[in-house]
Amino acid sequence: MNKQIKLKEAISIGIGGMVGGGIFAVLGLAVSLAKGGTPIAFLIAGIIALITSYSYVKLSLALPDRGGTVKFINNAFGRSVFSGGINNLLWIGYIIMLSLYASAFGSYAPNLFKLPISNSLEFHFYSSIIIILATLINYYSIKIVGAIEAYAVFIKLIILLLFVFIGIYGLFGNPNISQLSIHHWEKPISLITGGMVIFVAYEGFELIANAAPDIINPEKNIPKAYYFAVIFVILLYVIIAIITVGSLPFKEIATAQDYVLAEAAKPMLGKPGFIIITIAALISTFSAINASLLGGSRVNYEIGEDDELPHQFTYKLWNHPVGLIITAIITLILTNTLNLETISTTGSVGFILIFAMVNLAGLKLSKKINGNKIIPLIGFMLCIIALFVLITQQYQSNRIGVIVAISVILVSFLIEYFYKKSEKFKNESIKRSK
Repeated sequence: MNKQIKLKEAISIGIGGMVGGGIFAVLGLAVSLAKGGTPIAFLIAGIIALITSYSYVKLSLALPDRGGTVKFINNAFGRSVFSGGINNLLWIGYIIMLSLYASAFGSYAPNLFKLPISNSLEFHFYSSIIIILATLINYYSIKIVGAIEAYAVFIKLIILLLFVFIGIYGLFGNPNISQLSIHHWEKPISLITGGMVIFVAYEGFELIANAAPDIINPEKNIPKAYYFAVIFVILLYVIIAIITVGSLPFKEIATAQDYVLAEAAKPMLGKPGFIIITIAALISTFSAINASLLGGSRVNYEIGEDDELPHQFTYKLWNHPVGLIITAIITLILTNTLNLETISTTGSVGFILIFAMVNLAGLKLSKKINGNKIIPLIGFMLCIIALFVLITQQYQSNRIGVIVAISVILVSFLIEYFYKKSEKFKNESIKRSK
């Protein structure tokens, strides 16, 4: 197949993957943890993502494969229980992200379309119906999924950039700008925790790895795609955080935590601004659910193809991998049972661990991929430190979130262990019968 993805398209994949529903879902959560230091929290998380992107660049250039992260892990650690567990965690990570996006959709939708039911039922209705709709669209046509994503990336970026330009102007003379002063920052450990809880807002750049085999002039364009996408999103998130904290009192941010970005548009643009940002949130989360359902089913297919899960996961149901419907069903269950902070914490713990292993893969394969050893080592160490801080700090305030996160990791490895053990037993039985 001829390479067909240009630099702009590759950058769009990375930006679109990051600026999905993440920023709309987790901004209020970040402010609740870091207060005036929220921009610093986003910067800390962004720096870890940027350092990790170096390993992704080198691995994508040396080992281009549509399996992306799955193939990098397998090349570095072999097809073992360990690599299988990490790859299972990646698939579950997609499901957690889907739950995050669906939760954001369920929080924003009632602001436009109020239903005559309780707030709780309304949230569950909207977050569930959008998962079902996106699943049906995926089954109907992958081309439609791609078209939705292409238009959505353009629309949400235009709206967010307008929010940024108008928001910066609106900060002048706003009394709440004093909230950004260092006196309103939480302790350094809380800033790190805030950054790590919302780390899921950066994970999407890894989607560039899946597109690497199709990128034109990869030696030049793959590094540019990763670095430009991550740096652009860091700047965008930090500025959005500055505008939000500088525009609204902390009490109002806490009240509107689940849809705070729309609330932050009110001081500048009034009710129309609130509606415009809400529409952007709905478009973004819907497109992110569409794309992540497709991505999650492909990861599940790759794991089955590599014999790290039963080969039945490569079977088709209505011309799609069976993993699509399984991913959708598990997403529905998690969305309707876990709260936003638990979902965000679980997703962040999972992806920080995955990125730690990708950095370790970059270090381990440094000769093969012609890479520097120091940068992946720093990335690995930062991920491990971030993981430790996130788990220990969240255990005090969000114990259920930490228990769920650790349980997800254990389940990922236990599934792989028992599958490998059953396959070994089956193979030995076949040999004995011969």
